[in-house]
Amino acid sequence: MLRCCNLAWGIIDAGMYLMARLGERGRNAVLARAVRKTTNREEAHRIIADELPPLLVPTVQPAQLELIRERINNTPASDVRPRLTGRDWRGALGVCILVILSTFPVVIPFIVIQDARLALRASNALAVILLFVCGFLFARHAGLPPWITSLVMVAVGVVLVSIAIALGG
Repeated sequence: MLRCCNLAWGIIDAGMYLMARLGERGRNAVLARAVRKTTNREEAHRIIADELPPLLVPTVQPAQLELIRERINNTPASDVRPRLTGRDWRGALGVCILVILSTFPVVIPFIVIQDARLALRASNALAVILLFVCGFLFARHAGLPPWITSLVMVAVGVVLVSIAIALGG
């Protein structure tokens, strides 16, 4: 039963990943249509610059924006339609596997401990420990202070577990 729940969440998260990829491709298609539709180069440059990360906008020269505009205009319309690729499907499979594997440790107490209440508390404790580890790794990746980020994630986890317990979980 619990292992099926992990599989279900893996499938749900994989579906959400595919929806996000399709949404991103759709947004890119809308951008391409807007660039193609305008006859004013400066307006096209503004549309392109508005889609860039704010950190990059000051570093991009008008000549580079013009090159991007030309490439968008020269791309066949059939190439900018939103659709999923094989890479997207492989990514979704990766997400599904990652969710199943990352949620499996919290299932282990239910497999090895007979008392359901004790297994639930052990599972909660494992989840909080995993939050600390994930917070630490996330902080290192994002350039945040690892210990503070980890402790914040643990605090959030404890609050969420407390809410779940208060609601009968």
